[in-house]
Amino acid sequence: MDETLYSKLEKAMAEAENARLEAFQETQRRGKAEMDAIEAMHKAQVSDRLCAEELKQRKEIEEALAKEKEEHEKVKIQLSKAMEDLQFALDQKSSLESKIAESNEMVEGLELRIVSAVELLQTYKKERDELLVERDKALKETEELRRKQGNLSSTQMPQFSEFSFSEIEKATQNFNPSLKIGEGRHGNMYKGLLHEIQVSIKVLDNYNSQDPFRSEVDRLNKLRHPNLVTLIGYCQEVQALIYEYIPNGSLEDRLSCKDNTTPLSWQIRVSVATELCSALIFLHSCKPFSVLHGDLTPAKVLLDANFVSKLCDFGSRRLLSHAQSSNNITLRWKTEPKGTSFAYLDPEFLSTGELTLKSDVYSFGITLLQLLTGRPPWGLTKEVQYALDTGKLEDLLDPLAGDWPFEQAKQLAHLALSCSEMYRENRLDLASDVWPVLEPMREDLCGDSSSLQLSSKEHSEPPSYFLCPISQDIMQDPHMATDGFTYEAEVLREWFDSGHDTSPMTNLKLENCNLVANYALHSAIQEWQQKH
Repeated sequence: MDETLYSKLEKAMAEAENARLEAFQETQRRGKAEMDAIEAMHKAQVSDRLCAEELKQRKEIEEALAKEKEEHEKVKIQLSKAMEDLQFALDQKSSLESKIAESNEMVEGLELRIVSAVELLQTYKKERDELLVERDKALKETEELRRKQGNLSSTQMPQFSEFSFSEIEKATQNFNPSLKIGEGRHGNMYKGLLHEIQVSIKVLDNYNSQDPFRSEVDRLNKLRHPNLVTLIGYCQEVQALIYEYIPNGSLEDRLSCKDNTTPLSWQIRVSVATELCSALIFLHSCKPFSVLHGDLTPAKVLLDANFVSKLCDFGSRRLLSHAQSSNNITLRWKTEPKGTSFAYLDPEFLSTGELTLKSDVYSFGITLLQLLTGRPPWGLTKEVQYALDTGKLEDLLDPLAGDWPFEQAKQLAHLALSCSEMYRENRLDLASDVWPVLEPMREDLCGDSSSLQLSSKEHSEPPSYFLCPISQDIMQDPHMATDGFTYEAEVLREWFDSGHDTSPMTNLKLENCNLVANYALHSAIQEWQQKH
């Protein structure tokens, strides 16, 4: 009984041990399963974290790739532009190399031509020297023949001589109307050719007897000044006066730019005013009789090839002799100025019927205002005075003249208004008041005003304007160049032959090498030499 119980007990205990073992094993299995689950969960969490990090890194990589792709596109565009620039530079290089090659060829050609020109120049200089020797010899022989025969060569215009009717008729092509260049109250003016020189021929119709005409010719021949039209000769048969031909027309035409001529610069206008003042002072100071122009207008001021002014239609009115006058007497000459433009006419003439030297001053003042403004003369004094009073003078200056130096223009405006005062006693004196203002202005422009110097005294030494600016010798054959200065013709030609194309006085390039004979100065030099 006990053994059976014991046996059952052992069996029960064995079963209980087995059950415990199985429970223990089951617990171990469950613990392992739980551990595996925890590990799996941990791995899953790690995996999720790694996946999130991987996604983040992938996103960053994708953004970096996108940015890199964008940068790549920019670099690609820049590279493309650089390639275009490089191709353009290569094309330019090729073009420049081609031009350089052409330039080198031209340089080589020019060097050959320069060498040829130098050789040709040397040949010409040698021939010129030979010709100069022959010319000097011929001049000496010609001068000797002139002294022996007592006349002038047929190819050179005499300074003053009488011409026959047949010569005048031939010069004017039988007074061809197409050669008529002027028509006035004293007669007609023709352009003609005498002794191969262009001249102006004025055929008069107011003289009926020989004595008055011959007396007028003799008197006009004594009026010689660089700014007066030069009287070359006369014809007794046809009652004609022969003057030098002035190619650039009248100041009136040039101020209005007639026939589309080039406007006069302010520098030329200042020179014209100075030269006109010089000519009037000369006429007013003539001895024994003062000469009143009496009809001064821009139409009576002519401009030569170098735009030097020449006053014409002078000498028909004489005043009292200097011996008859005193400082307190106004020189007068009663007249009726037919044809005179009333805009330039002395206002006091309307009440007194008399013209005086101050009448020319009035006309000069109106002309000076026109040089400044380029406007018609009627009412011009009031316009300029108003412009000065209101500070608007600059608006009134002629723009065609260029940029006037305002202070000079203002000074000239005041000067002109003082010359054109209503009453004669208020007008300026040309020699003492006007000339000292104009002469320095022109001197600043030209660097030399010697050709305009005024003097009533006679000196043993020759005036400075009788001397050639280059050689400083008294000129025997004075000619004007395009710089406005007068030189000894032979000396200036030597200057040109030596390769110069500039002015000896201003060192500026000359427009051309043409020369114009200065007959007035030649005559003045001859008269001075006869007295000394």
